Amino acid sequence: MASSCCICCEILLAILLPPLGVCLRHGCCTVEFFICLILTCLGYLPGIIYAIYTILCMNPDEYSDEYTRIYYVA
Repeated sequence: MASSCCICCEILLAILLPPLGVCLRHGCCTVEFFICLILTCLGYLPGIIYAIYTILCMNPDEYSDEYTRIYYVA
């Protein structure tokens, strides 16, 4: 869990440049980053809304296992 100061800085960066705030929280090559990048290109306000949502509501540690899990076909 990140500290409250770190979260405040990420929210401030998400308001100024939404993909940067998501990049700091989730990483640069994640689905959340690319969704935020596309939404910011389509409109600045949807990018800000999605960035703040991902920073406050999505825990990157909770879903990290799903992205790195190797599936074996039987």
